[in-house]
Amino acid sequence: MPVSVGLISLGCPKNLIDSEIMAGHLRNAGMVMTPEQDLADVVVINTCAFIDKAKQESIDTILGAARARENGEAPKNQKLIVAGCMSQRFSKELPDLLPEVDAFIGVDQVTKIAEVIEGVIHGTAEGKNYVTRKPTYVPEWDTPRYRLTPRHSAYVKIAEGCNHACSYCAIPLIRGPHRSRSQESVVREVKMLVESGVKEINLIAQDTTYFGMDRWKGEKATKRSGVDSSKGESLASLIRELDKIEGDFWIRILYTHPAHWSDELTQAIAESSKVVRYIDIPLQHISDRMLADMRRLTDGRYVRDVIRRMREGIPGLALRTTFITGFPGETEEDHQQLMEFIEEFRFERAGIFTYSREEGTLAYRMKPQVHHRTKARRWNEASLLMTRIASEIGQAQIGKTLRVLVEAPGVARSEWDAPDIDGSVMVDPALPVGEFADVKIVDAVAYDLFAEGSVIPEAEE
Repeated sequence: MPVSVGLISLGCPKNLIDSEIMAGHLRNAGMVMTPEQDLADVVVINTCAFIDKAKQESIDTILGAARARENGEAPKNQKLIVAGCMSQRFSKELPDLLPEVDAFIGVDQVTKIAEVIEGVIHGTAEGKNYVTRKPTYVPEWDTPRYRLTPRHSAYVKIAEGCNHACSYCAIPLIRGPHRSRSQESVVREVKMLVESGVKEINLIAQDTTYFGMDRWKGEKATKRSGVDSSKGESLASLIRELDKIEGDFWIRILYTHPAHWSDELTQAIAESSKVVRYIDIPLQHISDRMLADMRRLTDGRYVRDVIRRMREGIPGLALRTTFITGFPGETEEDHQQLMEFIEEFRFERAGIFTYSREEGTLAYRMKPQVHHRTKARRWNEASLLMTRIASEIGQAQIGKTLRVLVEAPGVARSEWDAPDIDGSVMVDPALPVGEFADVKIVDAVAYDLFAEGSVIPEAEE
């Protein structure tokens, strides 16, 4: 009987691709994937360790799997393997803290998962910690991969790691320095996906705007270099090459950094027939003092100018952003600056997180730390403002005809809606799943829109 593996993927889309790569290698090794964890010979948990909530979810999932084995809900000889960011970040501590786990692998061992499982099952493994210290792995277009997303939508990781040193962020500690794939590799993968029927390509990396810059010859890129194809491959040149691929599909760009935006990138998007008018650009704050302490390499004036130039250069653009509230030293004045900024620029899609104090980061020791009740209040105030703005923007869509991609019967997404993180467009349930459709919007509730033929919920009395 082939080895059966239950794979649990936690965290962001970048982690999901790692899970897909593991699944591809497991299938190539003749192992069988099963959604029934209680029947699997091996359970692999691909963890996240970005912020406190993610770490807690990872720990709870690991301990839940261990308890299932102990109380008979899963086979007593079931093996438990922990992968991903938590294993990488806490590689020294976890083996002692979690003796229930049979093996730990980091972000560089995703292609070795079948070998690790064989060693664990047959008792030939040398120890249980396979994590290497400095990540170097980058996937290629022909890397074995079994997609876990709907057949019409796919993520494409164009780079790995990050060269920025934002004071609150542990990602460089976990994923290592920025490492771009070649432009040719990305184009070949996207072409292959489109030929297989994928309608939506989501370009991801820790910093998509830095794509290609680490491969420039001669003058080296800096943490403030703008996208510039005259110096080598870049996100702009990649967009132009992807635009040449034939087929009916759209491209979505996620995880951009404001420090690298340039007029060339704006123009490339504006001229593209494939890239949707939606950009994900986490800004984190607008106060000059907060941006400096966060080591964002931008100030408020620069951020405002970038956003204005983007909107002027790309008609119909929707901006998605995220902010952090409660960062060490944040004052009421800083908070009010952020509130006024959100009100002025009215982001089509936005989210806010309370600051998470992460070990190993520069901000961990910064003082004063903001009281948790103050964080919660500021988060609530900003969230209410964003919800009101979202409702007003949604109401403005009523009467318009939008192109949508049907996700499931009666549910679709517009150009302004990324998978899993944004809203939905409720549509006629008869529309075919995985296909584009033009629909007329007749109602809106916050981030969700309702088109003709959809089921509109009745208002509560």
